[in-house]
Amino acid sequence: MSAAAATMKARRFSGLRELALLPVIVLVFVIASIFVPFFLSTENIVNNIFASAAVLGILVIAQSIILIGGNFDLSMQSVVGLAPMVAAWLTVPTQYGGLGTEIGGFGALVVIFAVGGIVGLVNGLLVGCLRLNAFIVTLAQLILLQGFTLGISSGQTFSRLPVTMTFLGDVKLFGATLDVWVLIAAFAAAAVFMQYHPTGRRIYALGGNPQAARAAGIKTLRLTIGLFVFAGLMASLAGLALSARIASVTASQGSNIVFTVFAAAVIGGVSLEGGRGTILGAASGVLLLSMIQNILVLSNIPSFWIDATYGAIILGALLLGSEDLRGFARNTLRAGG
Repeated sequence: MSAAAATMKARRFSGLRELALLPVIVLVFVIASIFVPFFLSTENIVNNIFASAAVLGILVIAQSIILIGGNFDLSMQSVVGLAPMVAAWLTVPTQYGGLGTEIGGFGALVVIFAVGGIVGLVNGLLVGCLRLNAFIVTLAQLILLQGFTLGISSGQTFSRLPVTMTFLGDVKLFGATLDVWVLIAAFAAAAVFMQYHPTGRRIYALGGNPQAARAAGIKTLRLTIGLFVFAGLMASLAGLALSARIASVTASQGSNIVFTVFAAAVIGGVSLEGGRGTILGAASGVLLLSMIQNILVLSNIPSFWIDATYGAIILGALLLGSEDLRGFARNTLRAGG
């Protein structure tokens, strides 16, 4: 199968998965509106569901594009903590545990995105140039970066942040904080890019059939490195958004979020095998998981059951998306008929 044919087949499959998830979102919304107190309030929808979706959604955009390109990145979870932690450590006054350097608020933003970009570049070089396994590389980076975060912070929380690190959570536009609007703009830009930009089509081709993509003249090494750098930058943005929302940077910031990211991407129709999925499908996955999390919180369900729910959702999505399972079901029905 040619790279172009694989891309068209992937898009048809992804479109069906997107439409299949919409009725589930509507059903969950209707049930929660009836049975869960305060769910339907504007305050809850805007400041809880959408605000909590901002950090998750930014990471899901990056993870979805990497998955479509045939790789994945576990280290984004640690970048969410490390990037803002380095900036806070450099800018917070010495009496509060920081170094108190004079890099200023703009310098703090440069540091945040530089950390993410460097981590992504290292990942891309290890996976693309040395052909190391992406799972092992990014898992090692996750552990390594998490150790750096704990080391430079000594396990403490920095709360006296420059205004540039909190403005996404402080400033409101039409009733919603800026991080929500950043998420909406990011999803729109990513969806248009992946659907219509030539590089977006190359990413689908890379994930669908790397050998065919290389034979078609696609610079797969450059594209792979670029994808990991993009993931690092988006993880930095997610870390900035999370720090702005809580007005601080914690030593454990971003812990376990990678599992939720994969859950949202998978139930949104993004294939772990590469070459299939859309950004709109991923967005529907983010919305559904954010609604479920909000419902569980409003229902006073313990947090460990929330994690268990995400695990069950991932397994269910993998089963529904399994070609082998669908083939087995078809054969069983024919045999029974």
